Amino acid sequence: MRPNMYRNNINQYAAIHNETGTEEASPHKLIQMLMSGFLMRANAAKGAIQRQDYQEKSVQISKAVGIVGGLIDGLDMEKGGEIAANLHDLYDYINRRLFDASANNDVAILDEVISLMKEIKEGWDAIPEMYYGS
Repeated sequence: MRPNMYRNNINQYAAIHNETGTEEASPHKLIQMLMSGFLMRANAAKGAIQRQDYQEKSVQISKAVGIVGGLIDGLDMEKGGEIAANLHDLYDYINRRLFDASANNDVAILDEVISLMKEIKEGWDAIPEMYYGS
């Protein structure tokens, strides 16, 4: 699946949640906060690698991994079906790549996962306009 398709899948996943009565803004906002937090941590890890501050890199990547775990935990595999499964696989991939970035002090891998999360977040950020009339 191509990254630009993830945005469509997220929108479909949100529609499923809305149809099943999960219309509260706070869970939606929490996901946005997690994604923003991930981007901050991944960028901080990138800066730490560039400064050769490997202890800080490890701290930031560990926090990013924890955030991805929170995103995985937030998926409703029963209601979300294939879309949730695809997001789960993507989040799992991101976590594996974070471990690779940490093991190899590889900024390019961090750029990759930052780009993927930005794509997902763009789709998620568009949801209020589409489903909440904001």
